[in-house]
Amino acid sequence: MLIIADLGYIKPNIMKNIGILVFAALLIISCKIEEKGEANDDGVAPTLEGVQYPEALGKVFEAHGGLSHWNTMNSLTYEIKEDEAKEKHSNNLKTRKHLVETKGHTIGADGKQVWLLDPEGDYEGNARFYHNLFFYFHAMPFVLADDGINYAEAEPLVFQDKTYPGILISYGENIGDSPDDEYYLYYNPETFQMEWLGYTVTYGKDGKSDNVKWIRYDDWKKTNGLLLPNSMTWYTYEGRTINEPRNTMVFKNVEVSEEKIADAYFEMPEEATALELEK
Repeated sequence: MLIIADLGYIKPNIMKNIGILVFAALLIISCKIEEKGEANDDGVAPTLEGVQYPEALGKVFEAHGGLSHWNTMNSLTYEIKEDEAKEKHSNNLKTRKHLVETKGHTIGADGKQVWLLDPEGDYEGNARFYHNLFFYFHAMPFVLADDGINYAEAEPLVFQDKTYPGILISYGENIGDSPDDEYYLYYNPETFQMEWLGYTVTYGKDGKSDNVKWIRYDDWKKTNGLLLPNSMTWYTYEGRTINEPRNTMVFKNVEVSEEKIADAYFEMPEEATALELEK
């Protein structure tokens, strides 16, 4: 399932050189995605193994290269930030194992636990919360085909006199660490490319939230046949009124590949610490 966070939850050293005031975390999704077929009379496409998703979402996937092509990929790597704060992120797309490597510390997820290797003791953030944060941003829209998701039509979004149709993503009870999270995918009605992501923050809280935050996806780059974000921009907002750009995250040296990353790459070192879920 998906977990989201406010930027205020992350300690200052995590924020160095990126200036993001709001972001979302998407945490621990590890289920197989299946390609969908033609839509039925309800606008829902029948799928392999009985999995279903809305017809519009299927068109979004196709606009970005297709789920069948995405499912042939085994790894996704990229870099974010710069200079001393530079981070290299490595992701196994099938197992959802992750590794974040920086100059001062390493955060990993080996399929059993999330761990932190911090020799100098300088890390002040929530490493469990952070380890696959940007993977889920960057793997949009394909991560929204993961298991355990409920879909519904969302109220259209209007920005600068243009109307974007949308899909509401929610979760059943006991799905992941934050089942009350909700997401809103908005797409271009002509091209079906994803253009906005709205999300609520419920991590560490009881019940759903009506405070929807907004990220714009309008900078896509084709990588190995898939349209993935080259950058994304967080916006200021008042309710459903989106105002001005706030900050942008750029992804560099992006590689998505059929090649697998060895499991040993993600294993927890003896000197590392396993991290418990914080509530």
